[in-house]
Amino acid sequence: MRSRIEVSYSRKFLRQISRLPSRIVDLAGNKEEIFKESLFDSSLETHKLHGKEKDAWAFSVTKSYRIKFIFLKDGGALFLEIGTHDIYR
Repeated sequence: MRSRIEVSYSRKFLRQISRLPSRIVDLAGNKEEIFKESLFDSSLETHKLHGKEKDAWAFSVTKSYRIKFIFLKDGGALFLEIGTHDIYR
């Protein structure tokens, strides 16, 4: 059996999520649980970013909202930002 991935959160992520509507926060929590069990579940649409964000990845919360993250050396993930496509700038 595969182990769950450990997730930690940047200050920026925590600040951003605290400002989102509760509906989006709830959906993000549901997607995070899927992510912890299966990083590349098709419902997440997990994808590698490019350009200046080439070290980061993202997955979909909704059609508009994404969570940007990086993989950590210890095998965990650090959620960097949550928001619309503006987080890619």
